[in-house]
Amino acid sequence: MTQRFIYGLAAVAAFLSLLAADDVRGQGLKKSDGVVKVSATADKPDADGKQTVTIVLAHDAGWHTYANPVGLEDLASAQTSVTVSAKEKPEVKVEYPAGKLVKDKVVGDYKVYEDKVTIKAAVKRAKGDVSPLEVTVKFQACTDKQCLLPAAVKLTVPEK
Repeated sequence: MTQRFIYGLAAVAAFLSLLAADDVRGQGLKKSDGVVKVSATADKPDADGKQTVTIVLAHDAGWHTYANPVGLEDLASAQTSVTVSAKEKPEVKVEYPAGKLVKDKVVGDYKVYEDKVTIKAAVKRAKGDVSPLEVTVKFQACTDKQCLLPAAVKLTVPEK
């Protein structure tokens, strides 16, 4: 191939990616957090420093995120994940709901979250740690026709 042809291909590719980016920006849907709203609350810690954090994902109609576990190795990197941190590292056990099974003859069966989904995290704080909790939720939103860029939503969690 000639160098001129290669530069021409690169220019066309750059132009098409700009058009796609403009289209996504025009819809306001560049990242997954544009169609999935995340909220979180926490109970007050008990005398042993144990508390429950409740995370809610509210999906816009027609959108889904990948369940945890997603059930298909090829989608494992896109499955929803929750981490909880504080000034001193807490012990955290996240309980993910099962998700809805999607039967796909092309890629294989997998599970998704749709509509409104609640995830619970059991947290045991270090003794005397009363710092705010930070919850990070990572996910990727898709429809049956497209996927958006993954998002990582960080929230400082108020107690109930």
